[in-house]
Amino acid sequence: MVYRTRIKYTAAQRAEIWDRWRRGESLNSIGRLFDRPSSSVFNMLAPSGGIRPPPRQRSRLALTLAEREEISRGLVRDLSLRTIASRLGRAPSTISREVNRNGGLLHYRASRADQTAWDRAHRPKPCKLAS
Repeated sequence: MVYRTRIKYTAAQRAEIWDRWRRGESLNSIGRLFDRPSSSVFNMLAPSGGIRPPPRQRSRLALTLAEREEISRGLVRDLSLRTIASRLGRAPSTISREVNRNGGLLHYRASRADQTAWDRAHRPKPCKLAS
């Protein structure tokens, strides 16, 4: 049995598909443009009901990469979590949770923690019963 490979679109291709769909082009014509079947275009448009989803953005309350770098530097200098928190203007519990959920005091890395937080914030999340 031969399995079809998964069709992946780049960000630029996805933007082009949404623009063409917005202008009223058919699924067949959009698919022909990318040399793909119209069903692959449909599978990209269908989850949001044919309405372009807004671009993902971080909450203004979430820690930034710069703040995570400061946490990492503070841990290397053996500063207490309370000291790091006061320098960042954040609650000590925020810093403590951030460090504990991303490797602990010895293995915390800012870039990895930032990427993990971005992945963790992805919506929609599976419901509790499903997981």
